[in-house]
Amino acid sequence: MSKSRLKLTYNSPVILTFAAICLATVLFDYMTGGASNRLLFVCYGHANLLDPLTYFRMFSYVFGHAGFEHFAGNITLLLLVGPIVEEHYGSWNLVIMMGATALAGGLLNMFFFDTGLIGASGLVFLLIILSAFTSMKKGEVPLTLILIAAIYLGREIYSGIAVTDNISHFGHLCGGVSGIAFGTAFHKKKFEG
Repeated sequence: MSKSRLKLTYNSPVILTFAAICLATVLFDYMTGGASNRLLFVCYGHANLLDPLTYFRMFSYVFGHAGFEHFAGNITLLLLVGPIVEEHYGSWNLVIMMGATALAGGLLNMFFFDTGLIGASGLVFLLIILSAFTSMKKGEVPLTLILIAAIYLGREIYSGIAVTDNISHFGHLCGGVSGIAFGTAFHKKKFEG
């Protein structure tokens, strides 16, 4: 009689690696008293285009977080939704979607806002919207997709206009819009009834 053993698997390489980098970044920021975030992991509005780090920060801001609570909130949702999305769309496609979303958010923040952008919230919104597409069948639009898009995007539009806080509602919107764009493009044939 053979005993079956459970083995630990690295089931979602993009999501798990991303989470590990974010954890390392938060720990490094703690050890440097916030200096590493200020130098490497904040995408500044109206940034100096002559500074080589500006181009690194256009992507790297998604790894930094404004503290452990910010990190834990984002990574919990990322680990909950991300593996489903990665399995459905594939690791390479997910890397492209996450990279493009980070770049879009970074560029738009640099050119249109004067605040710093930090954290993976936009990518979490990307994953939430993409997850709603996973149950899509040809000729059907899942009601959950409509509800998630309306609730999340509606809340961010309202908060961006009516609420004064330190949250980049624009970054969340960028992730949500990216999720709709990538999900629609990926499932284009399913929209053809």
